[in-house]
Amino acid sequence: MIEDEREELPLAEATRNILEECRMVLPGIQALFGFQLIAVINQGFDQKLDAQLQRLHLASTLLVAVAVALVMAPAAYHRQAGLKEVTGEFILVASRLLLWSMVPLMIGVSLEFYVVASVILEVPAVALVMAGLLLLLFSVLWFVLPRSRLLRKLARWSPRQ
Repeated sequence: MIEDEREELPLAEATRNILEECRMVLPGIQALFGFQLIAVINQGFDQKLDAQLQRLHLASTLLVAVAVALVMAPAAYHRQAGLKEVTGEFILVASRLLLWSMVPLMIGVSLEFYVVASVILEVPAVALVMAGLLLLLFSVLWFVLPRSRLLRKLARWSPRQ
């Protein structure tokens, strides 16, 4: 079956893949960060959002900025620590940085969603449930689903005797 097939990537190709994944994700996160910064200087920001929602917006913006830093870190690491070499250590570090960037990103987006839903719905409890469901969706798609596939593979694997 094709789902059982596996092929090891050469380090150079694995490096290209992880850097390409970072490049693919970065523009979207940067655009989100830019919109968050612009929102503060737009008319109505201080009238439509009370102090608590403004602070949540700030926290969300900070979390998205942390995600940007984590996504950009593999390229900076590669440029400074091993421009002319490819190592398994780099693949591991870059993969972990990209994976960890998803945590502040999903929390930041969910917080921002709560802010928007609170303003539109004017029912904080409903906004909280919606934001919580969004956070749950991110968690399932980004963390549970990939690990469940890995767990299924491990469950089928048996050491040869």
